[in-house]
Amino acid sequence: MRIDILCLFPDMFISPFEQSIIKRAKESNLLNIVIHDIRDYTHDSHHTVDDYPYGGGPGMVLKPEPIFELAETIQHGVDTGDMPVVLLTPQGKLLTQKIVRDLALQPHLMLICGHYEGIDERVHEHLATDEISIGDYVLSGGELAAMVMVDAITRLIPGVLGSEESAKDDSHSNGLLEYPQYTRPETYRSWSVPSILLSGNHEKIAQWRKRQSILRTATRRPEMLQQVILSCEEKSWISERSLNQN
Repeated sequence: MRIDILCLFPDMFISPFEQSIIKRAKESNLLNIVIHDIRDYTHDSHHTVDDYPYGGGPGMVLKPEPIFELAETIQHGVDTGDMPVVLLTPQGKLLTQKIVRDLALQPHLMLICGHYEGIDERVHEHLATDEISIGDYVLSGGELAAMVMVDAITRLIPGVLGSEESAKDDSHSNGLLEYPQYTRPETYRSWSVPSILLSGNHEKIAQWRKRQSILRTATRRPEMLQQVILSCEEKSWISERSLNQN
């Protein structure tokens, strides 16, 4: 998979993309990340990338010309097909695991990092195919959001994780939060690992994990259960939990 990132501060990506899973994916030739400086596509001596907004108002707005020229250079240089062009903006749809899963299937992806007060509307209308936000808050720029997206996508590229099963039980992968996890020591400061996990009965362990996943979701993120089909038994777990708490 190839990911092209268009930004104003390319050095921000050096350390995050040279660590952990992303580094291993790059070294294994499963992922190719190309960082582009939007300033390289300006045509004045000051490399101007922003200007005052028409109609007045605070802050500066990113100009469309260097962004379009850079994006079109990338598109003409490689066989991009129907490559998604994602604009990272607080106005975009909220990033979800489903969106990450869909993007991870793409062979080529372009991310545009906004900055300053905003970006010229013509980029929204005529270049971006998707607009995505990583949360209902505002960052100084899209670089950090791009790092989050790349990390989430990289984990789902086949062959990146040590086990293909590793991502299947992650929170949000099946619409639920992940079940509690334990490791050695068996007892720490009088807190013991649930006995079921030491039983060796894989069927009962799987059922316990499913139950804990559902109950944890019901307690911490109940709105997520609206999108999940639960059996009558699973619904009874939630009812029993509610009765015990009252």
